Amino acid sequence: MTDFTLHDQNSAPEKSKPLLENSQKAFGMIPGLHAVMADAPTVLDGYQKLHELVLNTSFDNDETTVVWQTINVEHACHYCVPAHTGIAKSMKVSDDIINALRDETPLPSDKLEALRTFTLAVVRKRGEVNSEDLNAFYEAGYERSHVLEVILVLSQKVMSNYINHIAETPVDEPFQKFAWKKVK
Repeated sequence: MTDFTLHDQNSAPEKSKPLLENSQKAFGMIPGLHAVMADAPTVLDGYQKLHELVLNTSFDNDETTVVWQTINVEHACHYCVPAHTGIAKSMKVSDDIINALRDETPLPSDKLEALRTFTLAVVRKRGEVNSEDLNAFYEAGYERSHVLEVILVLSQKVMSNYINHIAETPVDEPFQKFAWKKVK
């Protein structure tokens, strides 16, 4: 077990207190990830800004979920997969999409599958995708701007996935019913 503190408004560094207040307003609670990040106010601030930017990409809710969960599953994040399952449900993403992502089974549309495939290529190849990866992505209907947006989402997920691994962040109570463990 690691010794990272799950901060609240009383224990957080002064610069993190307004950021935790933002989390409370946005989520109706302080997510455990944010409570851990509060130890370093710039990290929590950066994460919150990335989250806002991700929500403002050109991806729709299904596509955003595909990119988030593809990365979470690939990184085997015990915290983010359940959390993003709950978030996806609140975003009205279908259970077919949610379950296919969690179980690593085919998605219900070729376009979403192309998005998952490209996202995995970016993660696994550390950005060194080839022309075949790009052409398949473009042929599915995506553009260069989407390539860049996948990288934006990956930036956010690297922060959360890695911090959750190191801090062993406990899954928040509302998301415990979506507990997940990588099968493969």
